[in-house]
Amino acid sequence: MKTLFLLLSITLSISSLAQTTISGQVLDEKNVPVLGANVYLQGTYDGATTDIDGKFSFTTSETSYVTLVVSFIGYEDFNQQALVNELEGLEIRFRESVNSLNSVILNAGTLSAGDSSKASALKPLDIVTTAGAVGDFVGALQTLPGTSANPDDGRLFVRGGSGEETQVFIDDSRVFRPFVPVTGNIPTRGRFSPFLFDGISFSTGGYSAEYGDALSSVLLLNTTDVPVEEKTDLQIMSVGGGVGNTQIWGKNSISVNASYINLGPYNQLIPQNNQFEDPYESISGEAVYRHQLDKGMFKAYSAYSYSNFSIIQEDIDIEDGIYFGLKNGNYYGNLNYEERLKNDWRIEAGISLAHDRNDINVAGTDVDTRENALHAKLKLRKRYNNYFKIHYGIEQFLINYEENVIINNDIYKSSLNSSNTGAFTEAEVFLSKDLAFKAGVRADYYGLSEELLISPRLSAAITVSQNWQASFAYGQFYQQAQNNILQYDQELAPESAEHYILNFLYQKDGRMLRAETYYKNYSSLLTYNTDRPQLESNFKVNGNGYATGLDVFWRDEKTVKNLDYWISYSYLDTERQYLNFQESATPNFASAHNFSAVGKYWVEDLKSQIGLTYNYTSGRAFTNPNRTGFLNDKTASFQSLNLNWAYLIDQQKIVFLSVTNLLGRENTFNYQYSNTPDQMGNFDRRSIGQAADRFFFVGFFWTLGSNDNQLDNL
Repeated sequence: MKTLFLLLSITLSISSLAQTTISGQVLDEKNVPVLGANVYLQGTYDGATTDIDGKFSFTTSETSYVTLVVSFIGYEDFNQQALVNELEGLEIRFRESVNSLNSVILNAGTLSAGDSSKASALKPLDIVTTAGAVGDFVGALQTLPGTSANPDDGRLFVRGGSGEETQVFIDDSRVFRPFVPVTGNIPTRGRFSPFLFDGISFSTGGYSAEYGDALSSVLLLNTTDVPVEEKTDLQIMSVGGGVGNTQIWGKNSISVNASYINLGPYNQLIPQNNQFEDPYESISGEAVYRHQLDKGMFKAYSAYSYSNFSIIQEDIDIEDGIYFGLKNGNYYGNLNYEERLKNDWRIEAGISLAHDRNDINVAGTDVDTRENALHAKLKLRKRYNNYFKIHYGIEQFLINYEENVIINNDIYKSSLNSSNTGAFTEAEVFLSKDLAFKAGVRADYYGLSEELLISPRLSAAITVSQNWQASFAYGQFYQQAQNNILQYDQELAPESAEHYILNFLYQKDGRMLRAETYYKNYSSLLTYNTDRPQLESNFKVNGNGYATGLDVFWRDEKTVKNLDYWISYSYLDTERQYLNFQESATPNFASAHNFSAVGKYWVEDLKSQIGLTYNYTSGRAFTNPNRTGFLNDKTASFQSLNLNWAYLIDQQKIVFLSVTNLLGRENTFNYQYSNTPDQMGNFDRRSIGQAADRFFFVGFFWTLGSNDNQLDNL
C-alpha cells in the first residue's frame, strides 16, 4: 500500500512539473488593453480570454514548438510560433483589420462603377439610365470628371489624351477594337452591351503596373460572375430590336444577347444633317459562358458584329460632296480562368483573340484593312496577410495588320507583324487601416523597335479624418504607335507619358466628394511633315507636350428622398507638339472646361424615373486661315440638355423614352475652310456640327421569368 501511494505521488508530481504557464497582455495600436480577446494554442483546447487589463494566463502540457493565436473582431489575427517555455510574460500588440469598412482606399486616378467597390462613382444601373448616354457605357462615363466631351467622335478623351490613348479590357483581356468604326461627324459607340457587365473601373491616370501600352487611361469591364436567375429579355426599339437569354444548370450558366439596328426608318422620320446613301445598319451578338469551380471560375466570352453604311459627305470645295462607304466585321473572344490555390496563392490566366476587317470606299478609292490580334496573360497573386499582398504577371501581344489600297486599278499593299512582351510585379502594403501603399514595376519589350522599357508605378493613401482621405499616384507609361502609322515605319519607338496625381476623397451617408489634381508630361510623341500619314512622310518621335488640371466630382443619394444626382467639373490646360503640328498648341479634341450635371428622380405616383443631364464644354481650338497663327481660334461652347423617362408598367415591363439635345442647340465642333481665297483674300468656311439636331429614342423592355424590378435590368 505504501508503494502504491508512493507511485501515485510521483506520477502527480511529474504531471505537475509538465504543465507550462503561458501568459501576457494584449494591447491595441494605441496601447489600450483589449478585453475579451481569444488566446489559444492552435490544435489544442488550451487557452483563455483576456481580462479588463488585457491580460491572460493559462497552462498547457505541450512541450515543444507551438503556435499561439490571438484573435478579436476588428483586428488582424496574431500568430506566433515558438517553444512553449518562451511564451510567458508576452506583450502582444493588435493591428486593426484592413478589411473593416473604414479602411483607406487606394483610388488616385481611378473611378469605379460597381456595387462591390467601396468608392463607386457609378453603379451598373447608372450606365443605362443616364440621360444622353442612350445605353452606351462610354456615354455615361463622359459625365465623369477627367473626360473631354467630343460628341462628334464618341470615344473617351481623357485628361488631354487623344482617343487612341485609352485602352479597353474585358475580364482583364485586351479589346483591340472596342468601338464601331464610323467617319467624321458621326459619333461612334462601344461595341458591347452593358447588360453583361456588373463592374467597371475607369482609370484616368496612374493605373496599375498590370496594364501597359496606354498613355492616358484604361477602362476595365468585368462580366457578371454568377447570374441570379434564368430569364429572357426582349427589346423593341425605335432603331431596332434585341433579345437576351440566361440559362443556369448546376455550376454552369450562359447568357446570350443579340441585336439588330437599322436607322433607315428613323432617318425618314427625323431630319438628319448628313446625306445617307445607305442608312447605318448593324447586327451583333455576344455570349458569356461561366463554370464555377470549387475554388474559382472559368469564363468564355465571345462577340461578333457587322455594320455598314454609306454617306455623301459635305465638302466646301466639292459641290456634289464626297462619297464614303464602310463595311466592318469584327469578332472578339476571350477565355479566362481563376482559382484559389494553397497557402493563399491565386492563379489567373486569360487569352483573347480578335479579328477586324474594314472595306472602305472613299470617292472611288478602295481601302481594305484586316487586323488579327492575340493577347495572352498569366498572373499569380500571393496574400501573406491582410497587410501585404503581391502579384506577378507576364503577357504577350501579337498583331498582324494588312492594308490594301486600290487607286485607278493600281494596288498598294502594306503589312506589319508586331510582337510585344510585358512582365509586371506589384505589391500592396497596408501599414495600418489608415495608411497604404502600392508599388510596382513593369517591363515591356517592343519587338518592332527592339526596345526594352521599364515603367515604375507607385500609389499611396492615408486617412486624414474619419470621412476624408488623401492619395497620391505616380507612373511612367508607354504606348506603341497605331497600326496605320507603323505600316509605313515599323521601327518607331513608343511614345511616353509621366503621370502625377493628388486626390482627396470624402464619403459619408450616401454622399461622395472627389477632388483630384494632376500633371502629365508627354515625350517622344509622333511627328510627321505631311498633311496626313503616308509612305513619303518623314516620321519621328521628337514631339512633346503636357496636360495639367483639376477634376471635381460630387454625388448625393440621400439629401432629397428619391433623388440621386451627381455633378462633375474638369479644368484642363494642355498643349502638345505632335503629328503635323506647326508649333506647340492645344489640340482640337481638348477643352479647357467640362461640366456635367446628372439627376435621376423616382416619382412614386407615376411609377417612373425621370432623368436629366446637362453637359457644357468650352470652345475647341481650330485653325482660322483668315488670321495669322496655328490653331488660333475657338468654336462656341458645346451645350446639351438631355431628358429620359423610364415608366414601369409592372415589375417585368418598362417603357423608356430619351431625347438628347432637348432644346435643339446648334453645336459646332470645327470648321472646314476652302482651299482658295475669294477676291477679297478671305477663305470661305462651313461649320462642322452635329449629325442631327436631336436624337429621339423609344424602347420597350420586357423580362420573362424574372421576379426582379425591371428598372434594375434596364
